[in-house]
Amino acid sequence: MNEGDYVVPQHVAIIMDGNGRWAKKRKMPRTYGHVQGSKTVEKICEDAYKMGIRYLTVYAFSTENWKRPKDEVHTLMDLLRDYMKDCVKTSKKNNMRVRIIGDISKLDQDLQESIRTLEEASKENTGLNFQVALNYGGRDEILRAAKKLASECMRGEMTAGTLAQLDEPDFENYLDTRGIPAPELLIRTSGELRLSNYMLWQLAYAEFYFTDVLWPDFNKKELQKAIDYYNKRDRRFGGI
Repeated sequence: MNEGDYVVPQHVAIIMDGNGRWAKKRKMPRTYGHVQGSKTVEKICEDAYKMGIRYLTVYAFSTENWKRPKDEVHTLMDLLRDYMKDCVKTSKKNNMRVRIIGDISKLDQDLQESIRTLEEASKENTGLNFQVALNYGGRDEILRAAKKLASECMRGEMTAGTLAQLDEPDFENYLDTRGIPAPELLIRTSGELRLSNYMLWQLAYAEFYFTDVLWPDFNKKELQKAIDYYNKRDRRFGGI
């Protein structure tokens, strides 16, 4: 950053970690933590947009989360069902565009339909661009993109010459985040210090901010701390 300049990142990605531990500290079931965590998402969306953030992407359910106890997965899916339905009204009220990234084909049919309804209903909204990573994994996303590309080649829709000229922006058109700028800042709550297979392509040049705060306790003040940290970073993108 140039000295004296204060910049709000255009796109912030968040790994929302710590719902279960938050609940355990209160002697409550893990599912209670997920309910409270979903309320935090709604508030942070409002705060982020008011602070000048244009794109916000949250990690709601990973391709690895299916390994969790069945009752927890069931609760998470029910929470997502309710959220998708409520979000149609919320997105209209807040002029928010909502998109889902991840392989939704593995989800129940009713949830897939709710996702399509939400995306269609909010596609013309011009406020916050809110992306929810659902049944998402960074490696899975890149693999699916490569398969789409290979299918086009096999069908003769892409020549060898065109393939040879393929560059990074071209390949990004095959990713779930097509048309969405890469995040400049990644926030992970609860003290964990890893990416957990999240947006591996898109986060190549993001700044990482880790906090011990558990997700249900994350708020506008904590988001401001992350942006302050971002402004202390010297973003050279490989240069001097």
